[in-house]
Amino acid sequence: MVRESRKPQLRRLIYKLIEKLEANETQDFYLFKILRAHILPLTNCAFNKSGDKFITGSYDRTCKVWDTNSGEELLTLEGHKNVVYAIAFNNPYGDKIITGSFDKTCKLWSAETGVLFHTFRGHATEIVCLAFNPQGDVVATGSMDNTAKLWDVNTGKEIHTLLGHTAEIVSLNFNTDGTQVITGSFDHTIKLWDVNTGKCIHTLSGHHGEISSTQFNFSSELCISGSIDRTCKIWNVKTGQCLQTLRGHNDEILDVAFNATGSKVSFFFFVFCLLNFLLCSFFYYSFLSFFGSIFYSNFKIVFNS
Repeated sequence: MVRESRKPQLRRLIYKLIEKLEANETQDFYLFKILRAHILPLTNCAFNKSGDKFITGSYDRTCKVWDTNSGEELLTLEGHKNVVYAIAFNNPYGDKIITGSFDKTCKLWSAETGVLFHTFRGHATEIVCLAFNPQGDVVATGSMDNTAKLWDVNTGKEIHTLLGHTAEIVSLNFNTDGTQVITGSFDHTIKLWDVNTGKCIHTLSGHHGEISSTQFNFSSELCISGSIDRTCKIWNVKTGQCLQTLRGHNDEILDVAFNATGSKVSFFFFVFCLLNFLLCSFFYYSFLSFFGSIFYSNFKIVFNS
């Protein structure tokens, strides 16, 4: 029997339990873990194909490798002399990591041991985007020096320098078979390149603002571009023609993506322009370096229930 004096407390506990059960029924995701990742703010994060590991880049000049389930820090990749801005696994394999930095270099690491395989040098200014090809044997890097470069993963040597943009390159992607790469630039254009020759196949023109994001669909017959001009364009890769311009946002589009089948497109927009972020980040880093002892960055893992 429950004493009369205990009934109000028991009633409150039951109501709380009911509320929690109802909340779980309507929420598909829940906060799994918060990690104190770096001593300075994060710049990027990326998962391997299986999702059991992820990496984080930071203004503290390091990249960290984490166990997703336990939240344990597995490795700290140290060696860059400035902000680690762009990071990626060589998915689907997941045994190598690349990091691109404001120190003008890209580094190739072992995801298992943290051993540094190669340092790719050649860019004149900050590296802000990068990617492995699907086979994992070529790396592409894009820089604020208006160029993109292709690198041999095995030898560490430069394969091609992709010349033609007249402003900073902030986005690049390989197609599904790794034979082509697209680059998006602040010069308002997207360029399609042949990986084997390093030659430009098409220049996709039509945006009226800086390009912020690009992507191929899975069949690589189409590609999309998002821009500061508040539009997204869908392009025919073979002909270089713009098939459709998607309008409706009232602010800059910063990220774009196809779904798995290529039948739908999503975009992300925000009130701050990507251009302003990149230009201001240098001043921001100086500020954080001075006040770094009082700043911490957290990383949150959200799981699908």
